[in-house]
Amino acid sequence: MVHAVRRGRSMRQVAREFAVSLSHVQRWVRRAGKERLERVDFTDRKNGPNIAANRTDARLEELVVEIRRHLKDDSALGEFGAVAIHRELVRRRVRRKSLPTVRTIGRILERRGALDGHHRVRRSPPPPGWYLPRRQAELDSFDIIEGLRLEGGAQVEVLNVVSLYGGLPGSWPRSRILSKTVHLAMLRHWRAFGLPIYVQFDNDNVFQGAHHIRDVIGRVSRICLSLGVSPVFVPPRETGFQAAIENLNGRWQSKVWARFHFGKSRGALLSQSGKFVRALRRRCAQRIGSAPPRVPFPEAWQENLQEVARGLIIYVRRTNDRGQAELLGHTFDVASNWPHRLIRAEVDLEQDCIRFYALRRREPDYQPLLKTITYHIPKKKPYRG
Repeated sequence: MVHAVRRGRSMRQVAREFAVSLSHVQRWVRRAGKERLERVDFTDRKNGPNIAANRTDARLEELVVEIRRHLKDDSALGEFGAVAIHRELVRRRVRRKSLPTVRTIGRILERRGALDGHHRVRRSPPPPGWYLPRRQAELDSFDIIEGLRLEGGAQVEVLNVVSLYGGLPGSWPRSRILSKTVHLAMLRHWRAFGLPIYVQFDNDNVFQGAHHIRDVIGRVSRICLSLGVSPVFVPPRETGFQAAIENLNGRWQSKVWARFHFGKSRGALLSQSGKFVRALRRRCAQRIGSAPPRVPFPEAWQENLQEVARGLIIYVRRTNDRGQAELLGHTFDVASNWPHRLIRAEVDLEQDCIRFYALRRREPDYQPLLKTITYHIPKKKPYRG
């Protein structure tokens, strides 16, 4: 543009040719002046002065740093943060117009590198399924939404499921979720889509069985083991393990329960929940197709709750201050040098043992064997479910 103007063309013509405003051309011509084009600095500059009008005076910044140093070394109270510095500036009767706020003092200290605290280090999360023996294997997570009520006080509970890698969802609203409800929902879901390698639950009695009785393998676990699926029980009040199913629970409540008025009709709720699940499966079709393969449901399988349980049950637990872990109604000594840490307990019902592995989110690939304990499920009365 400047070159065209210097060759004798009017600024207005140049502005039309380059599809810019006249003031735009005038600004660059003014910037170039009479200098040779190769010597002109054409880099863009921000509008306004180089120094912000509201910037704190350098002498005041030095005073803030000096006061912090004085308070840290000589203050009887031992406080030398932004609030204490602001209080000292007021005591020294710094002019009200120049007096910086507590937040500004904090920014001055940060800018001058005068803060003792360290920023939190954000580490990358461990990969999906990092706590399992086989990481690249599909896992179904089941969980229950409780505390919902239709008009008139009718109770509603919802059993949800989602797969770890494929995001394959399922949902069954019922008046009450029992072990048999979970059992039937699992079979229906797996007959339609195939078996995962693992199935994950929290420690609800519905999933795990009675907590007050030792060596209990509940109905849900027995069904899983008879199909060759390893049940996984994750620790209570631990973040991350139930993230996928909790996300689905939240979406179901906001997109189904909170969006529509069902009145007293449980049928309307079932219908809308079914529509939501089918729409979600269509949306996740590509992800579901690229997930680790599922095992076809065995056609010859027959339900038998009296069958001797075989296979692997996995408990993820956190040890206490003595390095002990609680599972199956027992307290096991795992490792005194691993207190308040995560462990994976593999209850091998065929080898009659429990293997304890150390787990760390920072080092998901390092899972050393801590201890192996001989363990055998004692024979009891026939299972009655």
